[in-house]
Amino acid sequence: MKNEWLTPIHEGGVQMHLRIQPGDIPGYVLAPGDPGRVPIIGRYWDQYCEVQQNREYRIAKGRYQGVELAACSTGIGGPSTEIAVIELANVGVHTIIRVGTCAALQEEIAPGDLVIHTGAVRLSGAADMYVPKAYPAVAHYEIVLALIEAAEHLGYPYHVGITASVDSFYAGEVNPLPNDKWFSHMNDIIPDLKNARVLTFEMEAATLFVLANIFSLRAGSVCVVAANRITRQRHETESNILRVCQVATHAIALLSAWDKQKQRNRKSYWFPALARLGEC
Repeated sequence: MKNEWLTPIHEGGVQMHLRIQPGDIPGYVLAPGDPGRVPIIGRYWDQYCEVQQNREYRIAKGRYQGVELAACSTGIGGPSTEIAVIELANVGVHTIIRVGTCAALQEEIAPGDLVIHTGAVRLSGAADMYVPKAYPAVAHYEIVLALIEAAEHLGYPYHVGITASVDSFYAGEVNPLPNDKWFSHMNDIIPDLKNARVLTFEMEAATLFVLANIFSLRAGSVCVVAANRITRQRHETESNILRVCQVATHAIALLSAWDKQKQRNRKSYWFPALARLGEC
């Protein structure tokens, strides 16, 4: 049964929080958490234009290698990410790549390395309003492949695997609390995730993945490692942020090319041999 309550959309389809409407931005979107990273992403574009800014949501659009694309910040965590994903879907976006930072949970992952996420442990709550925890949070395979190819092309070290998305930066990621406060369950969080071969902590991927699948969007995530929680190494620099922005931008160009190959060959899914079919 459809809900008859008023929807939070203004006249002309303008979204309540993003303040954009259908046609304002292209279908390919890069989604950093930090609004300050939107212009950093735009450094790699051939054209860049600010579109809107409201609260934590900063939006720009432009071109890269002939492809129209956009960037929209999500803020920190699942609730603000949910708003961004829903409102981006409402204006016609079809592809979203999270571009962010993370903390590594495996010794071999160094600060400055990239991590391409294939799925997420759902330790966050926003997506629970849609589906139960048993519903998986997985990235779209085409975006995973595009991010891998982009990282290879640019020569940056990367890892591929599962992240843990949490709603709590402090207790949830076992960071120091005021007055040395401690809760017993915090003892097991990092050891258990490490033992399960979870690669990273971050706060948005699970919400993005679940909602994208529900609403027939493509979604993926690539993060640069700011710290390793096992080795206690930390190295967050602007050059590392630039690295992850560059990989995500190049992945959009690859996805656009693959989408054209699918269209020419009347295929719903991209696969490596499809490029060769187009040459026949």
